[in-house]
Amino acid sequence: MLNCAVIMGRLTADPELRTTNSGISVTSFSVAVDRRYSRQSEERQTDFINVVAWRQTAEFVTRYFHKGSMIAVQGSIQTRNYEDRNGNKRTAFEIVADNVSFCGSKAETGTGAAPAAAARPAPAYQSGNAEGFSVLPTNDDDAFPFAGADDDDGLPF
Repeated sequence: MLNCAVIMGRLTADPELRTTNSGISVTSFSVAVDRRYSRQSEERQTDFINVVAWRQTAEFVTRYFHKGSMIAVQGSIQTRNYEDRNGNKRTAFEIVADNVSFCGSKAETGTGAAPAAAARPAPAYQSGNAEGFSVLPTNDDDAFPFAGADDDDGLPF
């Protein structure tokens, strides 16, 4: 049997870290995923897919992702039954995340250089004098360790 789900989209809200009674970290979040196709003259439709992450994955998501962040989620689809506030029986479908990854640019995810560092100009280099350098002879095969070496393996070095 195979149950593998992979989605990529944007978080719809900031994920919040919770802890179970036994001390296990968990977070639930929703990912907005655009559908691959759209009919002409219609806007592309979006699906909002619920995801739950446990332990270190939950801590990673809540630390590094926020509303609007692009995220890739790999996991499995699970269903669970529950009763809503009105006593109606409901079924929830969600992806249980095994792995999550950054997908946006470094600036978008907040993991890149600080804006002040990005605005700094690149260092300028100038030609200096040749003091401290020496010219190597070019006609002496012994001056370079691999020049002219031939050990009959067919390679020039």
